[in-house]
Amino acid sequence: MRKVLAVATAATVLSGLLTACSDPARNSGLGPADPSSPAGGTAAPSGTTGTAGETGAAGRIAWGPCTDVRGPNGQVPAKPDATLRCGSLRVPLDYAKPGGETLDIAMIRIPATDQARRIGSLVFNFGGPGASGVDTMAQAAKAFSSLNTRYDLVSFDPRGVERSSGVRCDGEHVMDRYTSMNTIAVTQADWDRQERIIKDFATACQRTSGKVLPYVGTVNAARDMDRMREALGEPKLNYFGISYGTQLGAVYATQFPRNVGRFVLDAPLDPSVSTSRRTVVQSAGFQHAYEDFLKDCVKGPGRCDIGADRTIANKNVEKFMGDVEDKPLKVGPRELTQGLANTGVAAALYSKLTWPLLEQGLNMAFNDDGRLLLNLADNYNGRLPDGSYTTLMSSFPAISCADTAERPDLAQLKRTQQEALKVSPLFGSAGMGLICSSWPVKGSNEARKVNAAGSAPIVVIGGTGDPATPYEWAPKLTEQLGTGVLVTYKGEGHGAYISGDQCVKKVTDKYLIEGEVPAKGTTCAAS
Repeated sequence: MRKVLAVATAATVLSGLLTACSDPARNSGLGPADPSSPAGGTAAPSGTTGTAGETGAAGRIAWGPCTDVRGPNGQVPAKPDATLRCGSLRVPLDYAKPGGETLDIAMIRIPATDQARRIGSLVFNFGGPGASGVDTMAQAAKAFSSLNTRYDLVSFDPRGVERSSGVRCDGEHVMDRYTSMNTIAVTQADWDRQERIIKDFATACQRTSGKVLPYVGTVNAARDMDRMREALGEPKLNYFGISYGTQLGAVYATQFPRNVGRFVLDAPLDPSVSTSRRTVVQSAGFQHAYEDFLKDCVKGPGRCDIGADRTIANKNVEKFMGDVEDKPLKVGPRELTQGLANTGVAAALYSKLTWPLLEQGLNMAFNDDGRLLLNLADNYNGRLPDGSYTTLMSSFPAISCADTAERPDLAQLKRTQQEALKVSPLFGSAGMGLICSSWPVKGSNEARKVNAAGSAPIVVIGGTGDPATPYEWAPKLTEQLGTGVLVTYKGEGHGAYISGDQCVKKVTDKYLIEGEVPAKGTTCAAS
């Protein structure tokens, strides 16, 4: 199973270290209600469920200080950032039973710095599915400072994530076993071993979080976003979605086309593709990024620590992966398995800025020091310094498997792996179909159907060097939306806006702030 290729999240790029969140059973960190908040009222602690009619009026947010937001190091700062406001919004657990049980969606807001010219709220989803928008917004706000002059920046933990009744699967032992699993099954014994590990993991998720598993899909998350729009007092939803956030935005626009304001979908997914096809395309995307990394590494004589040329460097990587599959590398009391090493490599391919870390980490690992690769993998997997985990790697399969009715059999999984390995010997695998086949809750294909007819223009930004959401998905999503306008970024990395490219930033800011829709065929060459 290749978890890294399946997780299309920009959060690791935005924050550097994807380490954040509190136990969902803890209080959400709300202090006294913010008297300046346009939406007052009382909200229940995040991550709780209740019954409609209990304390906490639906459609109202109580804003207060953020006391449990974690920094890139996974720690809560001793002194909370006074510019951040946190709250929660009560929504139905099951929208088919609006008067039944509820859950609370944790939210964060950074008020616009130019209140006299404030446009309204701009809601973000940074990807995953499963990334904490609360923690990522706090860590990545500077990347969106130009937008923050005119907008309140708002994000949230979607249902099933972190403080919003986050999906948990027992404890560290289960998660360690799952995340360290090797990625490729060769023999039937390998397939059997993977199946046992995944079934144990899925059973643990059902045991710990079975109550919310049927309700964590993207369709319900889109409904939650419309409740947020109302609670924020916005007639239209202004939205910035990255990676999986593009699918969430597209589903919202499909359900509520008349409520679409200014929408940007950056690093887009193609919701219509099958699980198998997504695995193959993403394997090819990561392979392309890996080859670009090797090319960059050896562009000067003696400059690359992992090989004199691309062929030698690649052979060294392949040999290391084979060695560590047979004999994991000791890193203190832990082991760097092939699965964790592969995760570390893929994590560093999300941004060109982290290519030097990848070169260093591989060179260290070649010399029996796996600390940096393990650290990269831990950051990606949401493993905190104390050994506990965020809900990223448990929320991700819960949402992903809820969003597809596909439950492939072993023969189908083997065909997917074979096809993926043809395009990438390093990153090919059976993909997410393996875990969805063992998932305890049925899925639905509703989130794969996109048509935003009747909405305002939606800007779709695709990067030609994006490993996790390959460029071919950008024109496809644009076409499916019907109201999409495609912008092409000819550069590396997952997420065009966060790459820092000035052309992309200018085009995006002009649209979101001034309402200027990009011209058809707009292209930004990497700066």
